[in-house]
Amino acid sequence: MNKIDLLSDGAELPDEIGAYEGIVPMVAVSAANGAGLEALRAALGHDTTVLAGHSGVGKSSLVNALQPELRLETGEISAKWDRGRHTTARAVYLRLAGGAVLIDTPGMREIATGPVDPELLGQVYPDIALLAAGCRFRDCRHGAEPGCAVRAAVEDGRLRVARLASYTRLVGEIEEARTP
Repeated sequence: MNKIDLLSDGAELPDEIGAYEGIVPMVAVSAANGAGLEALRAALGHDTTVLAGHSGVGKSSLVNALQPELRLETGEISAKWDRGRHTTARAVYLRLAGGAVLIDTPGMREIATGPVDPELLGQVYPDIALLAAGCRFRDCRHGAEPGCAVRAAVEDGRLRVARLASYTRLVGEIEEARTP
């Protein structure tokens, strides 16, 4: 996660990001002030990593912070539109000092899933799948059903609201795509 310097001191991560804590490995960094760069270098190791995200999140700035001599083109967030503009026109394969490989990709406005088997959602949302095993009904949709263990986890703070909202949104998209 780049741009942690924009958070107020002691502020928690926004829910849309914090919902992934403990689900995927995350390293908080700031290309602007260098915070977290050593932890990121260690996490990258000698592996290949793809930097993907919206325009303006600082993918190329992060690469420049890790290895300044690359001098990748970067851009500012548009004051008019409050979003980044595309500066990286194509995916770029970069080998960093230390052996890591980064693939810097152009920014994207939206990521679509394509056809998804709803039975596989537990692989993407293992936390929700684990909680759902405790639901009263096997076909629980985690909406208004009585005895929903997933909603109970949201209510008692074990699961973030944003995480369930993301899951619910994806289920809706899958159902909409399957409806003729």
